Amino acid sequence: MKKTIVFATNNPHKAKEVEQILGGGYEVKTLRDIDCLEDIEETEDSLEGNALLKARYVKEKYGYDCFSEDTGLEVEALDGAPGVHTARYASESRDPDANIALLLKNLEGKPHRRARFRTIIALLTGDRELLLEGICEGAIAREKSGTSGFGYDPVFVPEGYDRTFAELGDEVKNRISHRAKATEKLVAALGG
Repeated sequence: MKKTIVFATNNPHKAKEVEQILGGGYEVKTLRDIDCLEDIEETEDSLEGNALLKARYVKEKYGYDCFSEDTGLEVEALDGAPGVHTARYASESRDPDANIALLLKNLEGKPHRRARFRTIIALLTGDRELLLEGICEGAIAREKSGTSGFGYDPVFVPEGYDRTFAELGDEVKNRISHRAKATEKLVAALGG
């Protein structure tokens, strides 16, 4: 019998990615599945703070064991930006194309393009709160390439590869990504 857990997200791409990584042992419900239609604002100044804020909101208001994640792209040449502002880097509209365009513009003329994706998962089960971290080191490509994935995938080249996440496809990405690494820790914490 599958265990049920709520993923505090409305992003269908993230939910699908995590469900694939978790495998068949879990039924992952999203915010829409539990009729949580309000927008949970990410008002904290860290990935950890935002992940805890969202998970605590769901646990306190709806009573479900849940997890939430916040992910940031941290670019060394930009002093860690966009970081906690990754989804809203170009504007509040969360436009991935605008975010990528701004990132590439801000990196113009900079030879050093090292970056990393960092995911923090806040897991709340029973009375337990855990923070789990996954990191994927890499670099920012000079132009967009590839069609799979979402967000910054067309410009992020993971360490050890010569193609972007968007070129590598979901199967490879789900094995090596920041979210995959954090989710592996989630599975271990859930006793999977």
